[in-house]
Amino acid sequence: MGKWKKPSEAMGEYLAEAVQDFECQPRKMFGCPCYFVNNNMFCGVHEDSIILRLSPADLEQVKGEYDEVAQFDPMGGRPMREYVTIPDTLASDEPVLASLLGRSYGFTSALPPKVPRKKKKKKS
Repeated sequence: MGKWKKPSEAMGEYLAEAVQDFECQPRKMFGCPCYFVNNNMFCGVHEDSIILRLSPADLEQVKGEYDEVAQFDPMGGRPMREYVTIPDTLASDEPVLASLLGRSYGFTSALPPKVPRKKKKKKS
């Protein structure tokens, strides 16, 4: 696994603007901007792509509609089952991105809230 390319600030700002109508919490994951609902990630930026969490049915439909959409595989050989990458060329189409974000938010917000892990205390 090589080093990940740092996402552009512009891509992070673009996604921040795109999710402003959703009730979500921004967080950084591995230095990348991501957005959560009920402690479950529903979208984020990775390198030059936007990543989304989709239901299995939406995932297959979206991959069938858009050739550019691919399974999110940040580690190379270990794809994340419910996540896809939306490349910049597709993400720049605002109506398409809004539709995809809506599907992602709808699916993720229906999931049970994720209980955060307790932080381990440091030994003295």
